[in-house]
Amino acid sequence: MYRELLADATFHNLLLACDRDLAEEARAGRCSLCGGVLHSATYPRKPRGRPRSVSRQLGPEHDRRFSFCCAVDGCRSRATPPSLRFLGPKVYLATIVVLVSIVLHGASPKRVRRMHEAVGVDRRTVERWRRWWCDSFTATPFWQIARAAFMPPVEHECLPGSLIERFSGGDADRLIAMLRFLGPITGGSHAR
Repeated sequence: MYRELLADATFHNLLLACDRDLAEEARAGRCSLCGGVLHSATYPRKPRGRPRSVSRQLGPEHDRRFSFCCAVDGCRSRATPPSLRFLGPKVYLATIVVLVSIVLHGASPKRVRRMHEAVGVDRRTVERWRRWWCDSFTATPFWQIARAAFMPPVEHECLPGSLIERFSGGDADRLIAMLRFLGPITGGSHAR
């Protein structure tokens, strides 16, 4: 069911629209260091994992990360708003990192091969993501605070599957809710 969602250009357009809203909200603010005006400083990304069939339907704006730069000389600090498309510096799209980690939790070698053919993710990359979810992510100050909102507690060994189950709605709604939840760790000063 998630394969259909990843191959749907409308879903990717929705994620871009959400990122635009978050960017406009960030741009309306001021520089957190000096209070200066923020100017656009978007930059290109080369995201991996988007199915080829949908990549041909999407424009180049889907591969740009919204970001801003203070206009004050001497400051020029960068302000990168949260994103539903990009998970920090990871080269794979956030949806891929989340969904592949869920789908391949305890997967057979055959299932891993099929997933590699579908989105081009290597088994070792998935293993790194699994370690990230269970070790690095759970050690972040963000998770140390945010996990208190879930009762009963989320099972760390089953992340991100045990987390996405806590959101309601259909597949797309739950995935978007989880990506919004992860927003504070997706980049810039918000990640701190």
